[in-house]
Amino acid sequence: MFELRNFEFSDPLLMLFGLFAPLVFVQARRLPSVIRYSSLQLVTVRKTSIRIRLAWLPAALLAVATLALSLALAGPRTGNAVSEVKREGIAIAMVVDRSGSMQARDFVRGDTSTSRLDVVKRIFHDFVTGEGGMGGGRPDDLIGLVSFARYADGLCPLTLDHGSLLAILDQLETPTDQREDGTAVGEGLSLAVERLRRQEATSKIVILLTDGVSNAGEIEPLQAADLAAQYGIKVYTIGAGYTGYAPFPVQRADGRTSLRRVPVEIDETTLQRIAQRSGGRYFHATDEDGLREVIEEIGRLERSEVSEVRYLEYEAHFAPFVSVALLSVALAALLSSTWLRRLPS
Repeated sequence: MFELRNFEFSDPLLMLFGLFAPLVFVQARRLPSVIRYSSLQLVTVRKTSIRIRLAWLPAALLAVATLALSLALAGPRTGNAVSEVKREGIAIAMVVDRSGSMQARDFVRGDTSTSRLDVVKRIFHDFVTGEGGMGGGRPDDLIGLVSFARYADGLCPLTLDHGSLLAILDQLETPTDQREDGTAVGEGLSLAVERLRRQEATSKIVILLTDGVSNAGEIEPLQAADLAAQYGIKVYTIGAGYTGYAPFPVQRADGRTSLRRVPVEIDETTLQRIAQRSGGRYFHATDEDGLREVIEEIGRLERSEVSEVRYLEYEAHFAPFVSVALLSVALAALLSSTWLRRLPS
């Protein structure tokens, strides 16, 4: 048995011969079938017999045979597609600044409840899953998470278990202890490089996002960039925010929270040099829409390749149609010479 959805004809134009089926039927019905009587009185008026009613059957069988042969000539077949798909993902380390400056409320206009960090988490979530119009997501990629403030933390190793990764990402918060606050860009990048260098993926990248100036850690950002370049790891840097003033939530004496404009600074020059040394690119985003566009652009630049080899094996099905045609012709000939014989023959 073959599946109807895979059924096709190799030469469908040959089915046009089936248009001759009505002509065959008409011509077969016009065969001479008269006999001379000396008087019509010899013919007894009686009820029409079943043989007379089925006199058209041989002609119809010949028409069916014509139609069946046209279908057989068209080459009915089913194709069995065998595909070999090879997917090879890339390794991505997401390095996220979680310093106190990421509490700024300037990425979503008119919403004082959403911080820069909340926006970053939401967009990285869409980047991994493909939600929010972020393409098809990254199902074949190994993705890990590193965060940094004064110290760098490897929160999630490179994994295909993106559900666990996103659960960890959702729990990321800014430091509650002032002694843990800071911006150790070099530490975060070097930890990501250490994670990536052990992987055998053909492409390894770091997506580094920060909104400030590196002011902590023993490893300088450019030293970490040189280390990334040494291991063939590209670093895409994202500067979030701008130099100037940004609204920050401040706890008042009465327990209520208000916003206060606080000076902020972003070191774009260092981020540009990190990207340049490692073969990546630098991007600047000042709001949620801008950051989403940046992440989408990085996603297009670093898309895992999929190669597909497709083989098609066809199984011919002309035999049933030929059988129907031969059977129809044989049956028409048999009926025409016996039970449905017409005189004169």
